[in-house]
Formats: sequence, structure tokens, C-alpha cells
Amino acid sequence: MLFVKRDFVAQYKQTVLGPLWHFIQPIFTTLMFLFLFGKIARISTDGIAAIPFYMSGITIWNYFSNCLTATSNTFVANAGIFGKVYFPRLVIPLSTVLSNIIKFGIQFLLLLTALIYYGIKTGHFYIGLSWLLIPVLVLMMAGLGLGLGIIISSLTTKYRDFNVLISFAVQLLMYATPIAYPLSALSPKYIAVLKWNPLTSIVETFRFAIFGKGTLDVYGLLYSGSFILVVLFLGVLLFNKVERSFMDTV
Repeated sequence: MLFVKRDFVAQYKQTVLGPLWHFIQPIFTTLMFLFLFGKIARISTDGIAAIPFYMSGITIWNYFSNCLTATSNTFVANAGIFGKVYFPRLVIPLSTVLSNIIKFGIQFLLLLTALIYYGIKTGHFYIGLSWLLIPVLVLMMAGLGLGLGIIISSLTTKYRDFNVLISFAVQLLMYATPIAYPLSALSPKYIAVLKWNPLTSIVETFRFAIFGKGTLDVYGLLYSGSFILVVLFLGVLLFNKVERSFMDTV
């Protein structure tokens, strides 16, 4: 909990707007998606109002990308602490995942505000049992971000190129995930390719859980869950192996 507090306070210690940046970033990204994918490309939003549609994808994606990028820098960013005192090293990436839950909660509150506004405007607001899936999907995103992050963090102790690669790869991965478009807007051959992305079924199910529309792919979720378990297992093994000698290479 001390590391969670440290991460949250340090990030906004010398900022003017502080946590308001968590509102500003998704709002501007939503407006950009609305212009590029809605007005110019005219891509369908699966019968969902455009702003809540884009905001839902951005909210769940931001949580994953924040977990991944923060945990992928664990060894390099915390070398000073690791070199002074011993404690279970896995606490650091776990605290990063927890501190990002706070950010997710703030952005999810913004999404709820948009849902309430459009619910009042259209006279329809969906609340169903599918909302119970949301904590499970967030947990899956946390597991995937943590697993991939600690694998990359272990590799960056020797190969710093991964620091540059990860920011570039996350940007590309966003466009290979149905964040700004629904899976139904693509042709079957592209859908078949994107389903290999473990994030695809999680994002699509997140939208289904909130709006009651879209794709609920049980087999896709089972594939994503299996992928996450394998990545977490390999990540913990590699992390534990590297932590014994990483001070010699960092």
C-alpha cells in the first residue's frame, strides 16, 4: 500500500491539474476517435452511441496499457530501492497494477457519466446481469498487463532496446484491438486474425457487459484466460530468476 501511495502521489506532485488528467486524456482521445473513425472513416459503432462506445474501449485499454508500460520498467526504475533493502520484488509490479485501478476507477466514473447522459437523452439505460462480468474482465486485463510487463521488465535488465520497443508496440497493438471499432465492422478474414489477439474478446465482452450489445465470445474468453495464465506463469518464473542477479546488469 505504501508503494501504491508513492506511485499515485509522485505522479502528480508537481502538476497543476493532478488527477484531472485522468479525465482530460480519455475525453480528448474520444473526440479524436469521433472525428477520425466516426466522421471521416464512418465506421459503425454497432448501434451504440459513438461517444460512450469509444469511451468504453479507451477506459479498458488505458488500464491495460498503463499496467503494461509501468510494470515493464520495474527493475530499471526501482534499482535504487532493490539495491538497499530486500523485500519480495514482485510487490512493486503488483502495487503498480493496484495503483492503476484508481486511475481506471476515475475513468470508469467518466464513462458512467456519459452513459447516464445518453440514457436520459434516449430514455434507455441498460443495466443487466452482464455488468457482473466487468470486475472479471478488469482482473483479466490486470493479469495480462502484469504478466507481459514482468516478462519485458526481466528482459530490459540486459536489453534496454525493449524500453523503446514497448511504447511503440503498445501503440500498434491498440489498432489491432477493437478499441475504436466493433469486431462486427470487419470482414470475416480480419475477424479471424484479430481473434488471436487475447485482448479482442476482453474488450468486446467489456462493451457487451456495459451496453448489452456486441459480441460475447465464450470460447474467446477461455482462450484469453488460458493465454493470461501461461503468460503470468512464465513471467513469474523469469522474474524470480532475474531478480537474483539483476543488480549486476542494471
